[in-house]
Amino acid sequence: MARDKYVGTDELHTILKEEVVALLAENNLDDLADIDYDSSENPYVILVVGVNGVGKTTTSINLSVSLAMRNKKILIVDFDPQGNCSSGLGIEKDKNTVYEALIGTVDIHECIVPSKIENCSVIPGHINLSGATVELVKVENGTFYLKEQLIKIKDEYDYIFIDTPPSLGILTLNALVAADTVLIPIQTEFFALEGLTQLIGTITKVRQGLNPKLSIEGVILTMLDKRTLLTDDVVKNVIAHFGDKVYKTMIPRNIRLAEAPSFGVPVIMHEKTCVGAKAYEQLAEEFLNGSK
Repeated sequence: MARDKYVGTDELHTILKEEVVALLAENNLDDLADIDYDSSENPYVILVVGVNGVGKTTTSINLSVSLAMRNKKILIVDFDPQGNCSSGLGIEKDKNTVYEALIGTVDIHECIVPSKIENCSVIPGHINLSGATVELVKVENGTFYLKEQLIKIKDEYDYIFIDTPPSLGILTLNALVAADTVLIPIQTEFFALEGLTQLIGTITKVRQGLNPKLSIEGVILTMLDKRTLLTDDVVKNVIAHFGDKVYKTMIPRNIRLAEAPSFGVPVIMHEKTCVGAKAYEQLAEEFLNGSK
């Protein structure tokens, strides 16, 4: 129910708490019961997907690097036209990128760039991907282009992470078709939940036709700020609806996490003792142990 006025902080908090409960109770989340949560056999492709600034790229970078430092061979596919994942790892975007691989002008192996981290490579993103959104809509089987490319290299890695744009479009649809499993970061704030039902609905529709084996790997709560009452409410309600699909490790708000990309390095190379670095180290262990 919409309210135009409120009296004070306590009433506002009550209103927002009710809205959080209502939002997570929307019918679209009933689709969760029909989605598998078990990962496929290794190696597999993991899509990190989220809407509206939920720490998606931060998670793609730092979870991938933490796994690489545990002797897992990792490839990150930067499928975002902004290329933030590439720049956050100090990767130049002036050579062969995922765009060239997607349209088939170069072999995908020629697009793979080693990062500063051993065992971690990147296929850079590029602004040209924005144009690809138009091209892919026009061609037959345009939603399968990324999948066709990743099949060529899938067996060369333990995990392939795909970082997508912060919106649901043809690029994200391509990634959902190419992925074996989905990792969903959720910011612990009310507005980050607004796109959640749409995302779950999209995953369900993809499973119904384009990628029947797509599963949800798990949910990561990000940008945690324990000083706010609303954060606690969001956390409790997300766990209530997703249950053991939510990772026990939660990623806190942390200035070192926020500033690391400007130096072109993951947080563990920027400040390995900060709480953000330690959180992603712990998340990597939980990820490998399957202890959600």
